[in-house]
Amino acid sequence: MDIIRDTKPQKKKKKILWTGLALGALTIITVGIKSLPSAAPSVDAATVWMDTVQRGTMVRQVRGPGTLIPEQTRWITAVTPGRIEQIMSLPGTPVAQGDMIMRMSNPDVDMQLLTARQQLSAAQAQLAQLRTSLRTQELTQRGVVVTTQAQFNDARRVYEANRQLSEENPDLVARDELTRTREVMEEMQTRLEIEEDRLQVMRSTSQEQLDAQTEQISRLQEMVRFNQDRLNSMQVSVPVAGVLAPLDIPLQEGQWVQSGQQLSRVVVPGRLKAEIRIPQTQAQDVVVGQQALIDTRTDTIMGQVTRIDPAVRNGTVTIDVTLPDNLPPSARPDLSVDGNVIIERLDDVVYVGRPTFGQANAQVSIFKLVEDGQYAERITIRLGASSVNEMEVREGLQPGDIVILSDMSQWDGFDRVKLRN
Repeated sequence: MDIIRDTKPQKKKKKILWTGLALGALTIITVGIKSLPSAAPSVDAATVWMDTVQRGTMVRQVRGPGTLIPEQTRWITAVTPGRIEQIMSLPGTPVAQGDMIMRMSNPDVDMQLLTARQQLSAAQAQLAQLRTSLRTQELTQRGVVVTTQAQFNDARRVYEANRQLSEENPDLVARDELTRTREVMEEMQTRLEIEEDRLQVMRSTSQEQLDAQTEQISRLQEMVRFNQDRLNSMQVSVPVAGVLAPLDIPLQEGQWVQSGQQLSRVVVPGRLKAEIRIPQTQAQDVVVGQQALIDTRTDTIMGQVTRIDPAVRNGTVTIDVTLPDNLPPSARPDLSVDGNVIIERLDDVVYVGRPTFGQANAQVSIFKLVEDGQYAERITIRLGASSVNEMEVREGLQPGDIVILSDMSQWDGFDRVKLRN
């Protein structure tokens, strides 16, 4: 009799064996793949910015935006508030000294001038009246002095006559009469002295009163002139010859302006200077006397640094660059320009174009072309002095090396890239 064998354990053993072999093979393949070098990613050569390392003279420069402004500018502001009735000259119009460019009005100014004139006329009338009154009082007092003088003379003659008669014959004049005439004479003498003193006081105080009233008239005349000047200022004229420049906020006829508000700006033609804003981190190398190149987008003008603002505003330092007298037609007031200040010239140095993330005196990683430009490998270099478009290379590169200067941050995980044409 045949015995049926159980084959299930054998099949199960074979299945486990084959599974183990498959897992082992998969592990070996995975380890092998990982041990292989990773393929370099491809980069389109036309999308990267490359430069060749050179040896020679590098010109250090700092750059900043700026504006051309006139060296001589005269602001015209409102002396008194008023309404603009008429604008006679628009920006860009050449004007001569004294030309009227705007007419304003303010009824209050007219009323104040009339009031000041009225007060002046009243003060002048008071002066004339005071002069007449004081003259009359002086004449009256002079009459009193003359009358008192005559009375004193009469009293003195009576007394002298009585005194002589009394000396010749005491019985002719009583002693009491002699004493009375003497007292009358002394009284009249005292009254005469008082009246003369009063006349003198009148004369001295009269001049003081006239001087005070004259000074009051002078003050009122100043008020009249002041208000007249305010009225005249409503007819706005230019103090110097030049060209009218535009305002940030143009004015319109019928607009009300306040005292001190800017009405216009006169630019004296012929002389312009550049105000350049240099980043504060680079401004420390700028000194007065250095040359600067001013780019007007169509022309380049050579100038010289003449002033450095000691304050930092919005992270920049403003410098003034004086320009030559003969300027190209592209140079106009308020024109936006770029300025490059020449700091120094470094002779016999290795330099290259400025990398995207390059900083002066720092170590940076950069891609250098190898294998005839088919690949680029990451290397570390040390930079030196920096300029606007160039940087000194102190370590890591040699003249003739070609490097990639553009942003390669998306390939930070790779040390080698392939360039495809």
